Amino acid sequence: MKYFKIIFSLLAIALLFSSCQDDDLGLDTILVPSNLQVTTEISDDGSGEVSFQASANDALSYKYIYSDGTSAVSLGGDITKRFTSVGLNTYLVTVVAYGKGGVSSSKSIEVEVRSDFNDPETKQLLTGGSSKTWYIASAVPGHLGVGQNVNDDGPIVDGGGFFSGPPNFGPECFYDDEMTFSLNENDGILYEYKNFGVTFFNWQFTLQFGGNGEEFVDECLDFTSTETVPLSLVPASSGIDEQRSTGTVLSIADDGFISYYIGQSQYEVLSITENKMSLRAVQGNDNFLVWYLILTTSPDGTVGDGGEEEEAFVSEFTNLVFSDEFDGDDLDTDIWNYEIGNGTNGWGNGEAQFYTEDNVKVQDGNLVITARREAESGFDFTSGRITTQDNYDFTFGRVEARAKLPEGGGTWPAIWMLGANFDVVGWPETGEIDIMEWIGNNPDEISSALHFPGNSGGNPVYGTTPVQNATSVFHTYAVEWTQDNIIFLLDGDEFFTFTNDASLPFNKDFFLIMNVAMGGVFGGDIDLAFQESSMEVDYIRVYQ
Repeated sequence: MKYFKIIFSLLAIALLFSSCQDDDLGLDTILVPSNLQVTTEISDDGSGEVSFQASANDALSYKYIYSDGTSAVSLGGDITKRFTSVGLNTYLVTVVAYGKGGVSSSKSIEVEVRSDFNDPETKQLLTGGSSKTWYIASAVPGHLGVGQNVNDDGPIVDGGGFFSGPPNFGPECFYDDEMTFSLNENDGILYEYKNFGVTFFNWQFTLQFGGNGEEFVDECLDFTSTETVPLSLVPASSGIDEQRSTGTVLSIADDGFISYYIGQSQYEVLSITENKMSLRAVQGNDNFLVWYLILTTSPDGTVGDGGEEEEAFVSEFTNLVFSDEFDGDDLDTDIWNYEIGNGTNGWGNGEAQFYTEDNVKVQDGNLVITARREAESGFDFTSGRITTQDNYDFTFGRVEARAKLPEGGGTWPAIWMLGANFDVVGWPETGEIDIMEWIGNNPDEISSALHFPGNSGGNPVYGTTPVQNATSVFHTYAVEWTQDNIIFLLDGDEFFTFTNDASLPFNKDFFLIMNVAMGGVFGGDIDLAFQESSMEVDYIRVYQ
């Protein structure tokens, strides 16, 4: 985290200044650390744990940089790291030894580590299968509590033995926090802590962050941290009562934390449901104290009536009949067609792009459709659009697409369907089902819509829902289409239902379309700074 880097830098500067003042040493006494040696002890129990020991002549501190994207600092050179990718994996580890004046030397080694741990149920509940934001359950008794760090003294449930906070007792900065857990393209977990500039600090840590350091006076301090850091699901090494715990620990990299700062990055998951999570964490500078947190998915701090959860949506379609996982190196043209050009009047929407084949790629397991600012055939932008017209169409079923969206004002990605008789009857008579539309000028919302005679163009029947991190993590966009209803879902949650009937054009074959438009009547003004951005699609599937 940034604040630890600052502390370390200040420490190094202080040591340098101290040397200059006390001994009046010259530059010739600033020695590059030499003879850097790194030894390891690799666990063979499947925990993924590796102990490192580094030593070097004239070194003041050491930094470990791991190929999983994390790093850590050790003053003495000893550190233990838990690698969490399941299976036997090889990691590159670079150790940097720092001497006086910030001079350094480095050494890289590889370690082969096995991790057998996996907890798909917790991962699913934590992220909702894609991305989920949690808040402090301010309306719940015991949403912050503290007790002794022993399993037989004080409850290992909501609240602790010494103090159990009543509803809404804490400061506003505590209850504004947003903690988002998301799956990345490798099915790993990302954690983003959004605190709007201030964080609730335990009093024992306030002095080092500009607070008063007074006993029992917790403070909200200026602190900005909206960076995304990797998160691991790992088994706790000790101290778990498995009768009152899931046995899983959230271990946040780079000294990250969850909302209330206690100098700790590991949180034992006591329990987790769709909308409530109870956590336990030992205070970083006091092994006697353990803190309890309750989180909820409700921004108002509640967990529903009596803690009951909403019933999850259950699809009636379970038979996979079509899919493209985009695992090859090229687009499958037996399924997909490229659409080229700008259509008539920007495909009827005043769109600013010219579609080409070059803007569509399949790479790294994803379909990538890229919009660019570049001149082509009299237009200032290029992009891509593909369809399954005349290759694959179907009537009724569930369509799912897992996608990460482009960023930038004026971008307008869409995953949608048109009636297969489009060439015969035209639009809107053929009918249009927009599974997902999103615009970069309104990045916190997606929409789904239906176009048909009487409700088309600027007058469709539509629904919207909030979406978070649409450009940085993959979300699942879906439609459940029957002769009675057309239901739209985001990450498995229903947000818009349309009643279908025999008079509407939604009772016949439709084909699939995916594209990224620029500008137009829906995309709006294009950011002058926009240069290039892509929609990435992990898969698209049809169930019947």
